[in-house]
Amino acid sequence: MAEELRSEEEQLEAIKRWWSENGKSLIAGVVLAGAGVFAFKAWQNYEASQSEAASVRYQQLISLVSQPKLEDAGVKQARTLIGELESEHGDSLYTQMAHLLDASMSVKANDLDAAATALQSVIDNSDDSYLQGLASLRLARINVERGDNDAALALLKSPPAPLAAQAAAVRGDALAAQDKRDEAIAAYQQASTLSQESGQPVYGLDLKLADLAAESSS
Repeated sequence: MAEELRSEEEQLEAIKRWWSENGKSLIAGVVLAGAGVFAFKAWQNYEASQSEAASVRYQQLISLVSQPKLEDAGVKQARTLIGELESEHGDSLYTQMAHLLDASMSVKANDLDAAATALQSVIDNSDDSYLQGLASLRLARINVERGDNDAALALLKSPPAPLAAQAAAVRGDALAAQDKRDEAIAAYQQASTLSQESGQPVYGLDLKLADLAAESSS
């Protein structure tokens, strides 16, 4: 029993010495940990508020561009919203989607250079592979329209699976524009197969195939 008491006293003394040497740093660590938790929660709240603000702006943008006819004042307001998203929420998904809408507005205004710039921004800055693929697909279409078919083909090398059928169709357009009929036919046929497998229609393929077949037989 005496040995047990002595052992307990020694343990108590050891604890007192340890506390004397380390207690202050332990308290400081607890305080810092508490501050860290508080800071983390504050950051989460800040992130949530930022996300909500970006969402509100994006919804306003959607409401504008979905109008049947967007007047000059509406276009100006839409550009302002896109600029605010870019400056205040540059890393958000909403900003990348806003650039896609920006490109659509530019295409409607027949400003293909501005549309290409907006789409390239998504390709360069988005962390979302689907959005990058969608921007690449749309930029490829613009490049075909501008006659830059090699650039279009370079953008269509590895599309996301949900966009594979559309990418094959645009690849066919680029190859047809280069008078590579057999390759274009193969691309359109691939687009048709992928479209049927995915259940996602790609319109105009039969007509394009018929036109190429007629050219080959003439």
